[in-house]
Amino acid sequence: MSKSLQDLSSRAVIGMYYERLEALNAIGWIDGVSNYFTSDQAMEKYVWLGMPPALREWIGSRQAKGLSAEGMEIKNRHFESTLDILLKDLRRDKTGQLRVRMGEFAERGVTHFASLLSTSIVNGATALCYDGQYFFDTDHAEGKSGSQSNTISVDISALPATAHGVVTAPSPEEMQQAILKSIAQLHTFVDDQGEPINELASEFLVMVPVGLSDAARSGLSTARVSGPSTFSMDGMSVKLAVNPRFTVAGWTDKFTTFRTDGSVKPLIRQEETKPALKVKDENSEYAFDNDAIQIGLDTWRNVGYGRWQGSVLTTLV
Repeated sequence: MSKSLQDLSSRAVIGMYYERLEALNAIGWIDGVSNYFTSDQAMEKYVWLGMPPALREWIGSRQAKGLSAEGMEIKNRHFESTLDILLKDLRRDKTGQLRVRMGEFAERGVTHFASLLSTSIVNGATALCYDGQYFFDTDHAEGKSGSQSNTISVDISALPATAHGVVTAPSPEEMQQAILKSIAQLHTFVDDQGEPINELASEFLVMVPVGLSDAARSGLSTARVSGPSTFSMDGMSVKLAVNPRFTVAGWTDKFTTFRTDGSVKPLIRQEETKPALKVKDENSEYAFDNDAIQIGLDTWRNVGYGRWQGSVLTTLV
């Protein structure tokens, strides 16, 4: 005998969503590369204040440094995803199929920020950041910094290695050295007063497309200390993240390196409303007209670029 409509209602389907949501883990690299801010208006402006003045010998009176007016504006965008579920499927108790569908629905909400941030990273060579330059660019300059580049090329054929590969499949030795060069580049950056901005940096994240993951993992494996994706090298902690969205975007010979222990991150994620479920249930006019219910997920949020000095784009050549 079929179960009644009340036995599998819209409430039960919503329960499947939250059941799956509670079981999901957040994507680990998001907090390391981005600052999270709540929002209460259509657009937020993030005023990047430069750096506090360095200590100087007290000669004469104090020399106060004002705040920079440079900033980044991020507008909230409205995102939605909506499922249409036929009442006959509720009546016929398609529990297994609906559970899978609602589980995937929950996963979409959890991975959404990863999607937005990945797109920003991929577009970083052609999208502007707070200083008016592309986020990944060769001529960033502020105050006394001089010209600085957070995009580098590494000729793998010129690296000392017992085995050589190609740019889409480098040897572990080549990949390890390319990663170290990207970290070294981060250490060269100075702020608007000419002071090293990453002087205290010791925690880094290397994010690679799938095609470079084996070489990166093997290249760092000899220094592994705390699990399958965290490595210690010369007092530095280096985490590895494989981002399949890079592969989808066509990245085969490049990767990004981020400083993750800075108070200001390379990226910003902004949220006006958290993902919320909205339902046209079996008692709604929509159900009467369409013999179906709708379950919608929507949120107001966006991402943007923060401090470019916390990231380097490396291209293998």
